[in-house]
Amino acid sequence: MLLLATATPLASALLAQSRPRARDVGLVIGTLPPGPHNAITDIDGVRVGHATVTSGDSINSGVTVVLPHDGNLFRDKVPAAVVVGNGFGKLAGSTQVNELGELESPIVLTCTLCVPRAADAVLTWLLRLPGNEDVRSANPLVAETNDGFLSDIRARPVTERDIIAAIETADTGDVAEGAVGAGRGTVAFGRKGGIGTASRRLPAAQGGWTVGVLVQSNFGGDLTIAGAPVGRALRRPAGGTPSGDGSIIIVVATDAPLDHRRLERLAWRAFAGLARTGSGFSNGSGDYAIAFSTPRSGADPSGRLTDSTVVVRNEAMSPLFQAVIESTEEAIVNSLFRAETVRGHRGTAHALPIDSTLAILEAHGVIRP
Repeated sequence: MLLLATATPLASALLAQSRPRARDVGLVIGTLPPGPHNAITDIDGVRVGHATVTSGDSINSGVTVVLPHDGNLFRDKVPAAVVVGNGFGKLAGSTQVNELGELESPIVLTCTLCVPRAADAVLTWLLRLPGNEDVRSANPLVAETNDGFLSDIRARPVTERDIIAAIETADTGDVAEGAVGAGRGTVAFGRKGGIGTASRRLPAAQGGWTVGVLVQSNFGGDLTIAGAPVGRALRRPAGGTPSGDGSIIIVVATDAPLDHRRLERLAWRAFAGLARTGSGFSNGSGDYAIAFSTPRSGADPSGRLTDSTVVVRNEAMSPLFQAVIESTEEAIVNSLFRAETVRGHRGTAHALPIDSTLAILEAHGVIRP
């Protein structure tokens, strides 16, 4: 296997500028402003890493990781929650996250049949961290979508080396999008899907917090962009997958101080952003949202909560809900805009045609000609 994307996300992004992001072509989704990178990395300390695995036309797979901070996650856990829109998936580690309300590992996205190997690789990485010499139980969180159309998924091509490389090269700043990492082999709306990200920053009067989203898009439906029926206006490309099944993993990060219950509420709203893009939420789609908050939980040595654990009140959550809806919608659009055509194991996934899409958006008044 050839490991393609072990460079930092910034370097990878600079190498992949041939296709624009939504805002590069004047497409503005929602009303809240984005953060400086319009990415999940606008949350201070959050890092993203990719490893892309390819071999000829038969292997198009990889891994994408999200780390909440640069410390020892097992020793310095963050509040977290996992919610399920449709449970046709193999999300390892979710029950402990929801039972304890906290995350103790990197979030790993990969292909369906690569989950066990990915979880084992995360354990290898966690157990060898300084300070974890006495650890006897750890909970890797590994999510997946099925890339079997473009990749020989039975080969299970992602290795421990790929997982650890993605973790160790994860970085802040710009994030590579499209057909990279865990998005290399994905298909969305019959077009080439992939990794996408976006963020929103609330005004100071509403807390000044930031919400960032990263998606692995691999699902079906009737593509809608900012309300315009793009999917219906475009002719389905020859060789595109006709199935409406598939999956999406939505990773939500915020610097708002939220506990497990409020993170559940925030994660559920991500599905509203997914619905706005025309998702069919089909029987065979695994639709998951993973949310975490970066402010470190405060407790004295006995485990009693301290004042630093004050969380956002429920009545102040609505602006955060809007932020995650807009970020999810734009992240999905970015995953399509940035992805290039990939020829694979069982056919070709064609990239969304940018010029035709812009013409449709102009015709519906979404962007100005």
